[in-house]
Amino acid sequence: MLAAWYDSQGDARDVFRIGEIPTPDLGPGEVRVRLSLSSVNPGDTKKRRGWLGSSMPYPRVVPHSDGAGHIDAVGEGVERTRVGERVWVFGAQSYRAFGTAAQYTVVPDWQAVELPNSVEPKLAACLGIPGITAHRAVFGDGEVAGQTVLVHGVLGGVGSLAAQLARWNGATVIGTVRTEADADLARAHGADHVVVLSDDDAVTHVRDLAVGGVDRIVEVSFSDNIEFDAAIAKNNTVIAAYGTREDRPSLPFWPMLFDNITIRLLGSDDFSREAKSAAAVDLTEAASTGALSIAVGDPLPLDRIADGHDRVDAGTRTRVLLQIPE
Repeated sequence: MLAAWYDSQGDARDVFRIGEIPTPDLGPGEVRVRLSLSSVNPGDTKKRRGWLGSSMPYPRVVPHSDGAGHIDAVGEGVERTRVGERVWVFGAQSYRAFGTAAQYTVVPDWQAVELPNSVEPKLAACLGIPGITAHRAVFGDGEVAGQTVLVHGVLGGVGSLAAQLARWNGATVIGTVRTEADADLARAHGADHVVVLSDDDAVTHVRDLAVGGVDRIVEVSFSDNIEFDAAIAKNNTVIAAYGTREDRPSLPFWPMLFDNITIRLLGSDDFSREAKSAAAVDLTEAASTGALSIAVGDPLPLDRIADGHDRVDAGTRTRVLLQIPE
């Protein structure tokens, strides 16, 4: 099969190789997916760069966890009726060597999710890591209907989907941005209200919108925002954090203690199967009803994978996809 891979870590243009490698073998309970699209996530580029001192988990890595295509073969124990099924894939390169930057990938059958005809493959290919993280951030402590959810970084991949999922479930969403220039764009990404964090009265603005405080906070930068979060919380607020700038952040312990705040830390690769499966069901349903939208650029050809990684590392707000050749 045609694939992109690296056998050492480093800059994208230095380590990526494109060529033919053996198609991965099927095991019991697995499906083989003929991919049409592969999505590039920040986690994929971090693995390639050796972020936080990580090393090569396998001698050769075909990157990317998310994608879309159709099932073309099934392993023992999987119903043959799944052959030909349109699917979106998540976790393909989570503790596995063969991701979605190839013509084929093999995953456990539950990680290939049936794709309704109403959902475009470009949207589906982007649901995996950011969608499942967003789902856990919003629903990890129960439903949010009737509650107020504040989403930091609402223009980001996880933040945008978290806001849309919360609204889909009946919550009021407050999204934050760093500058006034982003406020109008944020309203188009699922936020009922937008607060600019650089404003001196940002805390007051949130407290006016959510009398008494917000119920849940989806946090993209725990170390930068924790003082703000503590100021807008109320008794039993949940802060669900999936990112931080400082790896050992300090926090206002006593105010948070008296508010009985829960801090939920989210590492998406290691969510339980039950949590991932529940997220996949809800994401597919929300997408099929038109409740989710994702800004996606024109797919790049597979041989431009280094360009795709560079765009992600540069902080693009448009999701980066690779078109897998026939």
